[in-house]
Amino acid sequence: MRTVVLTMKASVIEMFLVLLVTGVHSNKETAKKIKRPKFTVPQINCDVKAGKIINPEFIVKCPAGCQDPKYHVYGTDVYASYSSVCGAAVHSGVLDNSGGKILVRKVAGQSGYKGSYSNGVQSLSLPRWRESFIVLESKPKKGVTYPSALTYSSSKSPVAQADLWSTTTYTSSQNRPGADPGIQRQDPSGAAFQKPVGVDVSLGLVPKEELSTQSLEPVSLGDPNCKIDLSFLIDGSTSIGKRRFRIQKQLLAEVAQALDIGPGGPLMGVVQYGDNPATHFNLKTHMNSRDLKTAIEKITQRGGLSNVGRAISFVTKNFFSKANGNRSGAPNVVVVMVDGWPTDKVEEASRLARESGINIFFITIEGAAENEKQYVVEPNFANKAVCRTNGFYSFHVQSWFGLHKTLQPLVKRVCDTDRLACSKTCLNSADIGFVIDGSSSVGTGNFRTVLQFVTNLTKEFEISDTDTRIGAVQYTYEQRLEFGFDKYSSKPDILSAIKRVGYWSGGTSTGAAINFALEQLFKKSKPNKRKLMILITDGRSYDDVRIPAMAAHLKGVITYAIGVAWAAQEELEVIATHPARDHSFFVDEFDNLYQYVPRIIQNICTEFNSQPRN
Repeated sequence: MRTVVLTMKASVIEMFLVLLVTGVHSNKETAKKIKRPKFTVPQINCDVKAGKIINPEFIVKCPAGCQDPKYHVYGTDVYASYSSVCGAAVHSGVLDNSGGKILVRKVAGQSGYKGSYSNGVQSLSLPRWRESFIVLESKPKKGVTYPSALTYSSSKSPVAQADLWSTTTYTSSQNRPGADPGIQRQDPSGAAFQKPVGVDVSLGLVPKEELSTQSLEPVSLGDPNCKIDLSFLIDGSTSIGKRRFRIQKQLLAEVAQALDIGPGGPLMGVVQYGDNPATHFNLKTHMNSRDLKTAIEKITQRGGLSNVGRAISFVTKNFFSKANGNRSGAPNVVVVMVDGWPTDKVEEASRLARESGINIFFITIEGAAENEKQYVVEPNFANKAVCRTNGFYSFHVQSWFGLHKTLQPLVKRVCDTDRLACSKTCLNSADIGFVIDGSSSVGTGNFRTVLQFVTNLTKEFEISDTDTRIGAVQYTYEQRLEFGFDKYSSKPDILSAIKRVGYWSGGTSTGAAINFALEQLFKKSKPNKRKLMILITDGRSYDDVRIPAMAAHLKGVITYAIGVAWAAQEELEVIATHPARDHSFFVDEFDNLYQYVPRIIQNICTEFNSQPRN
């Protein structure tokens, strides 16, 4: 009997286990069948302003065509919430005019917004606004849920609704438009404010009463007085050891804290080098000092040799790109930390970096002892690498334990944008070739006036081997190279050379002169230099200018044509880069040439600033 009972108990237990396993398996199968809902990206129109959307962070899809100036944008990098979301995305370079997905993050309001022209969009200035936003590529953060449908400040649809000011609330019958100097209106947070009559928000004017802000977590926009794009090249070679590598990371963390990282201020990325360089994070990976410090703490040493030259080449080619967060209006800065000395050469790599507009700083720690100097690949490597050899760009530390002393002077110097001499600007990034008509019709006196015009233009540029370089050709029926781009590397030497140019006299073969300049001047131009040809003539050419001008344009030479007296307007327009109205000029008399110096410089700079810097 006892055996039967035990057998029955065992059967019951066995049945219970079977049911339990079957139930678990069934639940797993059910779970497999239940698919998580797919995230739907909301679509908005070009005219939707960030202030209409209540969500503090969201992903949206913009249509094509938001580059149109009717979609107003206010600010640069950090935009007032009165801006078109998609227009700001195009201005910032995150989108092009074909549209696409973007990530929008609301941040605190600012006391001022600076207008600028970028990527075909002219943003406007604004004194202050209650709320701001930044635009990033649509890469969702892990663990963050983004809304599939946006919450708007009005019940109207985002396509049809008017701007933020469309909802009018009158507190009394006296508060009608025209009956009182103020109109009481409602902002998205529910707080009323007065908008004075006659204030036009599109002109960047705002009510005297500041709008109340939405409840948002405070986010630092960074120090606007130190808006730089900074790359730290840290030494990860085996010889540095773990302890000194930690000291190096500590300096990086302290720099990140001192700089006050943010989208409206400095941005910072880190590259570690050994045998080969590798990017730990780029400029847009971490947008505040706290996140950046946390990321720096997680960096591990790579080991290998100390190939600094290879690392500088890597940064020049790869780091400062729009895709990595490089901003066109921010100087590019590289700080290189070296334990001892590099195991490869740095001079050529550094020269190319400087000519690309990168300001190179070197921190060298514990240099070679007397008996070790024979192993140094390139003596005096730091002076060959830095932006200028005036002491501003170099730090030498006797011991790793004294590295922290460089913190304050380093931060002060990298933020001193007025002294960042290698920053790429319209005045220090070109090879400029003057093509000067020396025909008989010009005459000796007028030729000296032309040379003074050339001098006045040249004075406006920063002249050196790594900044703007000047060359000159004089032509009649024949052509003569007065001096090439590599002949003189200082402004005084260039100005003296211009004065020494002798008048030739002869015919006017402008087409042949353009071909000669392409071959003798611009063929020897450096690949990362802007190429500008400034041609001055006083008459119609005896030969055809169309084919030589087309060749110049196809080779990327930006051509300015300046005509005097008997010069043919149609020839000037053919020679000039499109649009001709910005690149061709005409004066009746040689004595009036000087009037065009400011205009030409302005056009050169406007054109430069409208293009990506790197």
